[in-house]
Amino acid sequence: MKKIAVLITAGSKKEAGAIARELVKKKLAACVNIIPSVNSIYTWKGRIEESRECLLIAKTRESLFPRVEKAVKGLHSYECPEITALPLTKGSADYMRWIEESTRR
Repeated sequence: MKKIAVLITAGSKKEAGAIARELVKKKLAACVNIIPSVNSIYTWKGRIEESRECLLIAKTRESLFPRVEKAVKGLHSYECPEITALPLTKGSADYMRWIEESTRR
């Protein structure tokens, strides 16, 4: 099974924590790291914006991405939250197996 790292930005530590806990509780992610402060510069509605955000990195199975996306959108305050995924092409066998086992129902 393919594994991915899902990148999610959130507007506050509280929101990031709530999203992370829900993903792990529902077994949609084995682990979610929260980087508490990133500076984001982006275009939104035709304007260049700058915000302080939290970055979440959720490790999960590729097949769970649609459910991760739905869960994040249900909890997120943004109109268009970042929910992107990168493939985990390499990793220790033990860690990759742990992701698989931790996301089984």
